[in-house]
Amino acid sequence: MRFPWGPATVDDLPTVGDRIDAFATNGDSPGTRLRRVRDQARSFRREFPSTGTPDSVTTCDLVTLPYPTRFGLFRASRAIAPFLSITNRMLVIRWHDSARRHRTLLFEPSDVELGRYTPYFADLSKRTPRVLERQVVREHGTVPSHLARLGIGPEEVDYLMFDHLHTQDLRRWVGTTVYQEDLESTPRAIFPNAKVIVQRDELAAMAELHPLQRPWYQPAAYRDVPAEAFLPIEGSVVLGPGVAVVKTPGHVFGNQSLVLNTATGIWVSSENVIAAEALTPEHSRMPGLAAWAARWQQEVVLNANTIETTAEQYNSIIAEKTLADRSQTDPRFLQFFPSSELTGAWTNPGTRPTFSHGHITHGPSL
Repeated sequence: MRFPWGPATVDDLPTVGDRIDAFATNGDSPGTRLRRVRDQARSFRREFPSTGTPDSVTTCDLVTLPYPTRFGLFRASRAIAPFLSITNRMLVIRWHDSARRHRTLLFEPSDVELGRYTPYFADLSKRTPRVLERQVVREHGTVPSHLARLGIGPEEVDYLMFDHLHTQDLRRWVGTTVYQEDLESTPRAIFPNAKVIVQRDELAAMAELHPLQRPWYQPAAYRDVPAEAFLPIEGSVVLGPGVAVVKTPGHVFGNQSLVLNTATGIWVSSENVIAAEALTPEHSRMPGLAAWAARWQQEVVLNANTIETTAEQYNSIIAEKTLADRSQTDPRFLQFFPSSELTGAWTNPGTRPTFSHGHITHGPSL
């Protein structure tokens, strides 16, 4: 698959944000890199609060769906259930920039309907009886319906951002240049002023996927998306007061995490892990996690449906763990907000989380 603008012109696209020098990288070994990552995260953690706070952060539930236990709780779980449940949520972040313009970022605004055609989930759906699928998949609301409820017009959205582009189909959000047979239309952008913030590495990877990556992407959905819909970044940047993007490679090469400074301190969000307790597994009551972490001397439990560079993912989670403040609800756990959070269900014994965030709330209710 090739993007319409061609790999040679990706570097010519505009970008956004102020570069964070604290997260510069080099060719260190994985172990040396782990030490450097901790130091870098500590350094940025000290500096970041001085950028301020956004005006508001609001959480919107999108869908709860099944996910293999062996992926979400990589090697650690002793649950008998082959599947667990995760709830995918969108964050709506608003701030004023230096020119006092109002900015709106949607983090993880998944088009749930079109996301079903991701090869892995499409295959799983084929093998699941419809009556069972209706029991385990619950849709809570769409991106447009949530924004309408919050009183935000589609034209007010400035940025769309995902931690990575697994499962994502953006055609309805940013439009296409030609007719789409499966949609029976040439979609006009629902968010006409929005740009997609993405790591250049992620765009480059999608141009020629490795077999390990193919089950999780929908590259055909990007063939006719206009190039100008993207704002590629390289590395880590501050977008606005209390709003940053930190590159966290590993789960995919172009993975990135959202970092927010709020009234309760610093939050971090990505899909590198699926539960807050995966960052402090010693406090988990789920079968297997604490014992596995102690036996293998590992600080965290990865979400590992793809293991493109496992050591890098581990190191990135340590960065997230170092950046996040402790929960004010239960200080054993951190203010890490999984973009797809583990959700207890009677159908999945042994996978009920010890602790869940459920939402981030900051600033006035929208």
